[in-house]
Parts: sequence; structure tokens; C-alpha cells
Amino acid sequence: MQLPRRGLVYVAAGAAALFSTLLLTGGSAWSQVSNTIKIVVPVPPGGGLDFLVRLLADQISRTQGLTMIVESRPGAGGRIATEAVSRLAPDGTNLLTTFPSLVIDPHLRKVNYDPLTSFEPICKLVDAPNVIVVNGAAPYSTLAELMNAARSQPGALTMASIGPASNQHIAIATQKRMSKIDLTYVPYPGSAPAVNALLGQHVTSLFAAYANVAEQIATGKMRALAAATAKRIEALPDVPTVAESGYKNFELDNWFGVVAPAKTPKETVTQLAGWFTAAILAPEVRAKLALQGLYPVGICGADFAALLRKQNEEFGRAIREGNIKAE
Repeated sequence: MQLPRRGLVYVAAGAAALFSTLLLTGGSAWSQVSNTIKIVVPVPPGGGLDFLVRLLADQISRTQGLTMIVESRPGAGGRIATEAVSRLAPDGTNLLTTFPSLVIDPHLRKVNYDPLTSFEPICKLVDAPNVIVVNGAAPYSTLAELMNAARSQPGALTMASIGPASNQHIAIATQKRMSKIDLTYVPYPGSAPAVNALLGQHVTSLFAAYANVAEQIATGKMRALAAATAKRIEALPDVPTVAESGYKNFELDNWFGVVAPAKTPKETVTQLAGWFTAAILAPEVRAKLALQGLYPVGICGADFAALLRKQNEEFGRAIREGNIKAE
């Protein structure tokens, strides 16, 4: 079974479309949003999403003269924040940063929102490629070695990720099925506690966004075994993809984006998309993102909505075919 594949859209094209829209409307959209905007982060501080949001909030604050408040509201795999923001006024002053779990969760449990109708998609901001890593002191140098060890010790080895009900959770379940191994899945409420668990050798391995483990890989505290991408990660040219490691067509699209409550005016959504796109285009921001393994894409508005519909269908099918359950 093939996991959802990415479709990159270059930032420059997205920015041009957004700015053209603003010119056609005479720039009137730029006056639609309040001077204070709160961005809710649905995971604990310390991970790649938290870094991204604070970086963009600072950039938008400085360039647009706004007050951007970043609020961390973790819990229940992101559902607490997601449900809370879905009920807020659609005036552009309350936003939610999100990731693929937005369209995964409803297939696994009852939630008080609809991923396709409860929000106005603003932008898919960046791609955050995933990697499979082990502790730097672990005896495994390749993904095959880890899988063979798991096969010889059913249930003894563990693989952690953000979860449950995350795209990493689905990827791990898919890999277990493809490998015919009994590997114990260990979910964590955020990237920081998952990373700490591997550093402390409380788990055998970790399936994580590269942004969340880039520093540990660089210092040798962790070892990357494979990248869950179509091509090798530019910063890790010697690390093969999962597909190259024997799992044909295995690829996982991991991204961070921003949405607003449903019925937020279109001109407000366009304005916000313009601000976020301009922020990730800024050279100083792009340089910092690159250091964290985050790659700007800037898919906004209707294109982002289409992506959410597509991934909603694809992840739903993967969950049904794999008989994956929320844990």
C-alpha cells in the first residue's frame, strides 16, 4: 500500500498568485484583520512546528506592525486545540497551526469538528520530511538491521512517534505490515518528549520529522537509518530512503500549515495567506528554516483545500486497509 505522495508547489508561484489577487481587489483585503492575532499550536513547545510558528509570528509582527500571540495548547494528539479553534469567531483573529493529523483523527475516533468543513484552509506552509532514527549508541546502522532485529525478537523492540492518530503512526503500522514484524508502537503527545525518550534510550527507534532531530543527528546523539521521502534529504545525502531500503513506494508527506475557523471571509483568508507566504519567502526566514530541515512550499487557499480533501481520502483508505485503530 502506498502512502500519500507529496505534490510540491513552489513558493514563488503561490506568492505571485496571492499578490495578484490583492492587486485586483485594490489592496482592500489588507485592512480586514485585527491588529492582534492569536496562533494556537496544538502540540507541546520545543518541536519543529513550535519553531516555525514563532519564527513566522515574529516576522509578520515586524513587517506588518501586528501583535502576534503564540499559544501552546497541547493535548489529545492535537484534538483539544483543533476543536477549540473550530468554535471560535471567524474573524481572522484566531488561527490554528496544523499537520496531517487534522484529516487523520476523524477516521479513528469521534471528534467535534469536520476537517473539511470546520475550517478555512489558509496555507500549507512547509514540508517537514520524516526520518527513522535510533540512539547514537544503538547497534543498528541500517533500516534492514533494525527490522531484522525486530523480526528475531517479536514485540521486544519499540518505535516511537507523535501520536496516536498521526501520519507517523500510520506509516509505522504500514511498515510493520510490509515487513511482517512485531514492533511495539509507542506514541508521545509531542516531538520533544518523543526525542527525549530516544535520547534516554527508553525506546529503540523513532519515526520523526527531520526538523525535530536534525541537531541530534548532526552531533551524533542519534543515527538516521532512512528517510521517508521520495528522494534523499539534501542535508543527509548518505542516508537512503525507506523505498531504497526495500520498501517500494514508501513515502510519507509531512507538512505544517495554518487554518482559520469556517466562514472566515475570503478576503481575510487571502490577506492572511499573503502575510504567511511573504514571511516564508523572506531570505532570513528561509535560511533559518533550512537549518531546521523545513522546506517552504506555500500552497494556499483552494489548492490547500484540495490537498486536504485528497489526503483525507488517502489516509482514510490506508487506515481501513491496514485496520489501524486509535490506541
